[in-house]
Amino acid sequence: MIDFFLDAYKDATAMDILLEIIVFVFGILSVYYAKKENILVYPTGIIATIITVYLLYKASYFADMSLNVYFSFMSIYGWINWSRKKDDEYLVPISRTNTNEKIIGVLLFFLTIAVTYSIYHLFGKKIRPENYIDIFTSGIFFTGMWYMALKKIENWTLWIIGDLIAVPLYAYRGLGILSLQYVIFTVLAILAYIEWKKILDKKQQLS
Repeated sequence: MIDFFLDAYKDATAMDILLEIIVFVFGILSVYYAKKENILVYPTGIIATIITVYLLYKASYFADMSLNVYFSFMSIYGWINWSRKKDDEYLVPISRTNTNEKIIGVLLFFLTIAVTYSIYHLFGKKIRPENYIDIFTSGIFFTGMWYMALKKIENWTLWIIGDLIAVPLYAYRGLGILSLQYVIFTVLAILAYIEWKKILDKKQQLS
């Protein structure tokens, strides 16, 4: 088990290992803060995604890389959206998606798949079997990030599905630290869904 985590880093530079550890810590912090509906989800997430863009570019995982570029920009949007206030009250509460948002989410999913597929061709890279999984999870995470920026509880359902796929994917690639990170992400996403659902149920009881 120890060899599984260490073998992939035999040829890695000390800087890259340090950067991956930083991504690991800030990525978990970001999901934790999202679970707590805390605005710190975004600054911690931005740090993790920007570093991840660099690491994935070096590893030639362009679908994942492009997804994290999107995460970085969407984090800025989410940060602004979550921060909006009126009379000291936040304007964006936790809620469920309506019909239009569901339709947009489905369109975003398929649009992301098309865009990430084309990115591989743009960079002139051969698409390996595991890259098709990248492309599929990109669609899931892309839509999930947009729902999170809107504080829609469905974002956690998408994160759970995507995280469960990412765990064996990164293990297959020999990226043990990232695989472990997605295990933790899965647990936190499940707990976050439960916590946000309690908030929604409480609001419905009061209304």
